[in-house]
Amino acid sequence: QVQVAESGGGLVQPGGSLRLSCAASGSIFSIYTMGWYRQAPGKQRELVASVTGGGTTNYADSVKGRFTISRDNAKNTVYLEMNSAKPEDTAIYYCNAKVLGKISWGQGTQVTVSS
Repeated sequence: QVQVAESGGGLVQPGGSLRLSCAASGSIFSIYTMGWYRQAPGKQRELVASVTGGGTTNYADSVKGRFTISRDNAKNTVYLEMNSAKPEDTAIYYCNAKVLGKISWGQGTQVTVSS
């Protein structure tokens, strides 16, 4: 079972920036598809961004041009750079790892966008 752990959440002002990190265990991290999801109170969990082992990225329309997903295979870590934050970005952000037909989730990290 792949272990996944998010970090970097917190309070950010509207228009500000924040970087989330997600570390995953395993010696074959480079082939994992990694994804960031978020869940706001009373809403369904939704995909924010994902990156395949080959580096192909995918973004939700609501974050295109503002958020950037990247990965560092040497550190078994994927990042989510959040820029131009909006109050509607407030949510618990979860990371997951997909490999060999299995999906592992982290515990989540809270992001609050507020002045």
